[in-house]
Amino acid sequence: MTDENQLKTFVIAEIGVNHDGSLEKAFQLVDAASNSGADAVKFQTFDVDHLVTLNAEKAEYQQVSTSLNESQYQMLKKLQLDFASHFHLKDHAEGLGLQFISTAFDQRSLRFLTQDLNLPILKISSGEITNGPLLLNFAETGRKIILSTGMSTLKEVRTALSVLAFGLLGRVNPTHEAFLSAFESHDGQQALKETVTLLHCTTEYPAPMDSVNLKAMITLSEIFGLQVGYSDHTLGCLMPTIAVALGASVIEKHLTLDRTWDGPDHSASLEPVEFRRMVEEIRSVESAMGTGEKAPHSCEVKNLAIARKSLVAARRINRGAKIQEDDLIAKRAGKGRSPMEYWDLVDSEAVSDFEPDDLV
Repeated sequence: MTDENQLKTFVIAEIGVNHDGSLEKAFQLVDAASNSGADAVKFQTFDVDHLVTLNAEKAEYQQVSTSLNESQYQMLKKLQLDFASHFHLKDHAEGLGLQFISTAFDQRSLRFLTQDLNLPILKISSGEITNGPLLLNFAETGRKIILSTGMSTLKEVRTALSVLAFGLLGRVNPTHEAFLSAFESHDGQQALKETVTLLHCTTEYPAPMDSVNLKAMITLSEIFGLQVGYSDHTLGCLMPTIAVALGASVIEKHLTLDRTWDGPDHSASLEPVEFRRMVEEIRSVESAMGTGEKAPHSCEVKNLAIARKSLVAARRINRGAKIQEDDLIAKRAGKGRSPMEYWDLVDSEAVSDFEPDDLV
């Protein structure tokens, strides 16, 4: 993940469950992420028996893209990767120079990601932002945390951060008052700044453009003083590039091998060629943002004399004559006196003879 002095945006290829439960597809997606220029791949680690009840309904978008005859439990059961597969995927990703990240949806999975895989960065999904006990478990790992804030109010984000601050400080006897005290403390704020990145997102797949509200990412930054990023569920790659221009330090976007495949997230994902184009556009935006200093760029200097004007004689001026307003005119090229000196020359004495278009 980026630090405050690093301009490069940390681009996460969200593989999630787009492997469809196939380890072979998962490896192919890691390869595609590497070829697309991503900095990290992210999976989802869960024990379906600890994640969802047997009769939980699927979201509307899941009903559209998956079988109508299965429950959410049945859908997720097919998409669950066993723990052993994670070791192989992590090794493969790191061999390609990618950071391996995953989202844990239950305590057992979180212990696996930290104690067995020893991941330095963890992702908390939007759906877990009100899951206080699991948030506390995340904080107690001491790892870097990316917290997604889809579906959330500022109050809910603040409450979640309070729990994280409490856990990061290693405090005991959790209560709402203790959480708030930790959040408001200097040490708590410092721990959050060193550990947590907030991601703005809209939890809909695909997300309508009028639901994106990218300005909320700026609001999160201003109110909480933390690094912010954007998890994009819109179609295409326009929104991530705009988010980078607005200050996103992290971009997360779903990657699929084929957007037409059945599955809950494929339709809102980018295919490899599109993902690569998104990364290239993000890097272009980073370069274009520059340093913020207003000064001529080195590539502009050679054009100064061509584009700007100098003061020249508008008609013959005799040496010793008093220069009149109509004696001067500004014309290209800019190799002489700046037209800003016009008022200094008017009423002064001509130091030599000047023919029309002579530099004065």
